[in-house]
Amino acid sequence: MTWKWNSVLLILQLSYYFNSGSCGKVLVWPMEYSHWMNIKVILDELILRGHEVTVLRPSSAIFIKSNEVSSIKFETYPSSYTTEERITISTEMIRRWTYEMPRTCLAYSPLLENIMWKFSNIWLNICREAALNKEFIAQLQKGRFDIVIVDPIGACGELLADLLKVPFVYSIRSSPGYKIEKYSDGFLFPPSYVPVILSGLSGQMTFMERIENMLCMLYFDFWFEIFDLKKWNNLYSEVLGQPTTLMETMSKAEIWLIRSYWDLEFPRPTLPNVDFVGGLHCKPAKPLPKEMEDFVQSSGDNGVVVFSLGSMVGNITEETANEIASALAQVPQKVLWRFNGKKPDTLGPNTRLYKWLPQNDLLGHPKTKAFITHGGANSIYEAIHHGIPMVGIPLFGEQHDNIAHMVAKGAAVQLDIRAISSKDLLRALEAVINNPVYKKNAMWLSTIHQDQPMNPLDRAVFWIEFVMRHKGAKHLRPLSHNLTWYQYHSLDVIGFLLACVATVTFLVLKCCLFVYQKVLKKGKKEKSE
Repeated sequence: MTWKWNSVLLILQLSYYFNSGSCGKVLVWPMEYSHWMNIKVILDELILRGHEVTVLRPSSAIFIKSNEVSSIKFETYPSSYTTEERITISTEMIRRWTYEMPRTCLAYSPLLENIMWKFSNIWLNICREAALNKEFIAQLQKGRFDIVIVDPIGACGELLADLLKVPFVYSIRSSPGYKIEKYSDGFLFPPSYVPVILSGLSGQMTFMERIENMLCMLYFDFWFEIFDLKKWNNLYSEVLGQPTTLMETMSKAEIWLIRSYWDLEFPRPTLPNVDFVGGLHCKPAKPLPKEMEDFVQSSGDNGVVVFSLGSMVGNITEETANEIASALAQVPQKVLWRFNGKKPDTLGPNTRLYKWLPQNDLLGHPKTKAFITHGGANSIYEAIHHGIPMVGIPLFGEQHDNIAHMVAKGAAVQLDIRAISSKDLLRALEAVINNPVYKKNAMWLSTIHQDQPMNPLDRAVFWIEFVMRHKGAKHLRPLSHNLTWYQYHSLDVIGFLLACVATVTFLVLKCCLFVYQKVLKKGKKEKSE
């Protein structure tokens, strides 16, 4: 009889578990390109675990297709932009960042802020179109969602979460200068040993590099703005019906899922409501298409090189393409190159061009010897997962930092897209393929990445379900949110202590002066007698 009661209790416990978060309703405010590819892996896993997932997309969405075969439910709201306009704007922004942006914070340029503000204003308009659409918001309120998953680079999801009175979770790699992380959740980035993102620095910095890092931090902290905050603050105040700010709303995030890990990052302080889930999209390689497999097998013992500059780059200059093709033609390996431009005149017979590559499957192939990459986080992690050394040609964003970290860890060689030559690329490829140290270090990073108590995807899903079960994670949020800026930096305490020291010093000096005057007067009086 006892076992029956135990069974009933077990069923009740499981029922409570599933009703309180395991079968919830998830709303998603995503970003485009690689950001979407990464977060979609989480959404697919949530669906497998019984959750209902709804993704919000503007009618001008680029990568987020509502007609794709998926169990995801897409809610499309009207946008004043067209998809073609957004693609054109994104392409121009990437081109300017790649070919015109200074490579160091020490060379001040307004270009980065101009690019970010242009991006910010696009998302501001998209956000306004969604948040002020009363029918759309009413429809979302009827959905009775349990949680909102947001990519903070494309702000607005936190505003919708506040409107719907639903907890939200952030998924992010990093923001320029770590500005969002620092000012909305109090992340700690000591500049003495933590390189500022977009500085291009990494590892153990020299004295001069620490000076550069400090100047970069000061630039991002006190000069650079990711968003046009005045406009965003006005919108958030208008929508919520009370004075507020973008950063104040962002600070309400329950959990931060950082798309990185200690195989790519260098150790730094972290917070209880932060988890590192880099490489959550990584998986074992699948068989290649027959034609591609035949080409790979034809490489013999020399193996193959995989070359891709990611999902956001459709083309490079014709001159650069010819320099690259010339170098590739001289290696004994076969090369699979993802490339959409005009076929280079110097293309060798060992190189094939593809508009799309099954990148993960190629990197996991036993014949792959090296990976030429732009350094996007998704690509870096697929290379780490499969233990493939890299030649990094960073273009924009945090790609320079990602490649710099891989160079510091001995798993990559870095080249500059603006000054690349066939000689440099050939030398770099020969180094990472023929020098066993690069392969050894890449395999070491692969071991670190795979030797975790819980894989990154399971951790990401765990925290999302955790927030659903407990209606938030307030107990994990740092108490710094309760302090003003001067309290956080203990300026009031320092001021009080300085006042105490000044008062005591003043009183001691007064006493000394009083005693001195008394003694002096007494001495004069005795002399006069």
